[in-house]
Amino acid sequence: MKKYIFPNPALLPKNASFCIGGDLEVDTLITAYKSGYFPWFMPGDPIIWHCPQTRAVFLPDEIKLHKSTKPFLKKYDVKFDNDFENLINLCYKSRNKNETWLSDKMVNAYISLANLGIAHSVEVYYESELIGGLYGLIFGRVFCGESMVSLKKEASKVALINLGKNLEKCNFLIDAQVINPHLEFMGAKEISQKEFLTIYYKLIDENTNLDFKKFKSFYN
Repeated sequence: MKKYIFPNPALLPKNASFCIGGDLEVDTLITAYKSGYFPWFMPGDPIIWHCPQTRAVFLPDEIKLHKSTKPFLKKYDVKFDNDFENLINLCYKSRNKNETWLSDKMVNAYISLANLGIAHSVEVYYESELIGGLYGLIFGRVFCGESMVSLKKEASKVALINLGKNLEKCNFLIDAQVINPHLEFMGAKEISQKEFLTIYYKLIDENTNLDFKKFKSFYN
């Protein structure tokens, strides 16, 4: 198996903050994330690893709870690492296959990371049916958010709010990668690549002994 070394993100051109190549093997993914990169590429493209000049992040205690979401916090059930495989497949199947970076190979790669205790899911249920949630990876005190899905109203917001409440006491940072209106609405902010990497490299080396599966729903 090939071992890949990722370039220092600070040395990337400002108008091209990515590198290309490699594979989606577990060791490659772990090396990439620990170097500050995440994979993001469309069907038919080569594997592209990004570390953008500005990074979207959440501080767990700054995630916004909007009035429109409150009724759903008790209506839905939230579970942690209960069924990662079904959650990531729900994310995959709910997207247009020609317009998403999430592929069969990516799904299988993250399932392998879940089996190693690195990838984790926050699942939202309504009447015992999986209706949404989110998943990501944990390195030290960083939750690297990857994808969210909602089949019913507010489901992914309920997942994010419960994730934040559980991570508040653990001095975590949530990496949300690239800002968009939805993330900004929920309280994400942009910081520079330099600021992000300074914080990120420090936090990923901190051992938390976190048992994600023991997290709880704060609202029901």
